[in-house]
Amino acid sequence: MISDNYKHQLVKGTRQIDLSLGRDSEFEKLAQEITDEQNDKAILELIKNLGVLSKQQFLPNKIDQKQEKLIEILCAFLGASKVDGLFQTLKESSNISVDEILIQLDELVGLEHVKQQVRDLIDFNQIQQLRVKNGLKKSNKTLHMAFLGNPGTAKTTVARIVGRMYKAIGLLSKGQFIEASRTDLIAEYQGQTAIKVKRLINRARGGVLFIDEAYSITENDHSDSYGRESLTELTKALEDYRDDLVVIVAGYTDLMEKFFESNPGLKSRFNTFISFNDYSLDELVEIFKYTCKQNDYSVEGQAIASVRDWLWAKLDKKDEHFSNGRLVRNLFDDITLNQSKRLSALKSEISKEMLLLLIAEDVPTT
Repeated sequence: MISDNYKHQLVKGTRQIDLSLGRDSEFEKLAQEITDEQNDKAILELIKNLGVLSKQQFLPNKIDQKQEKLIEILCAFLGASKVDGLFQTLKESSNISVDEILIQLDELVGLEHVKQQVRDLIDFNQIQQLRVKNGLKKSNKTLHMAFLGNPGTAKTTVARIVGRMYKAIGLLSKGQFIEASRTDLIAEYQGQTAIKVKRLINRARGGVLFIDEAYSITENDHSDSYGRESLTELTKALEDYRDDLVVIVAGYTDLMEKFFESNPGLKSRFNTFISFNDYSLDELVEIFKYTCKQNDYSVEGQAIASVRDWLWAKLDKKDEHFSNGRLVRNLFDDITLNQSKRLSALKSEISKEMLLLLIAEDVPTT
């Protein structure tokens, strides 16, 4: 429940901006929708319009201050993670060319088979659109997909790229990316799950709904009622909104097979199944190098050798829960923490070069 104090601050702040711009309560109306219903679309629209304000240099400085204050209020009362997620949605829904998105796809380490399947999908759907423009029938295949594989194999990253690509070629009207889990699809009380799923689907229409560990929907004590109710509503939505919604389900290969068996009509709604293999040792090392580059670190040769040895030891012991790219990210975090401790212990001045460099001493022992 949003506090009365927050409602007052948000409505008052938006009213002041409307007055300053000579607008007819445009911002205030959005604020009312947010406080009354916590409407995601209204939040997104307000964020979008506040962002425009910051670019209008001719406006008085006081407007920029009010804009910043409203963003602070949104973060404080809706949660910073929610507002950040909506910022990301806004960013991803902006226009971007297919070529630019293909560059993002190509930059991913490994995944050659996955990349080719994604390219094939883009080619296929572009041709289908040309057929429609020329008065020909198009394929009846749905856009929904299943990503199969272990954790940390870039399934979420590829799902985001697919959403951007489908928006770029005109298959999706908005291109937003909404990530969901079991808690977003199943309610606490009997009869409310269908309502919860419908609301989630309405938020996702025009974009991509990504459900990681989708099998968890039916993996609890309430699977015969709550989980089944959720799947029934989801399966219906897969067909009803197939022309402007992509649902991507993901998870372990064997568990996903059981998931599809849990509802007779579920698997037929998915036409594309993509397997994500575990990364090789060389690929894991490349992911580490890429992570360092993205975060303004350089790595000495001996440190790379130590990282390779560390990853090899983990690969030698890996099981079905091996976390692939996540393991590399955790290693990177440990190494940069060790570097910070090493540099903090120095009595001499710390240079920029020292801040950049990771050395073998920073790599944890296996």
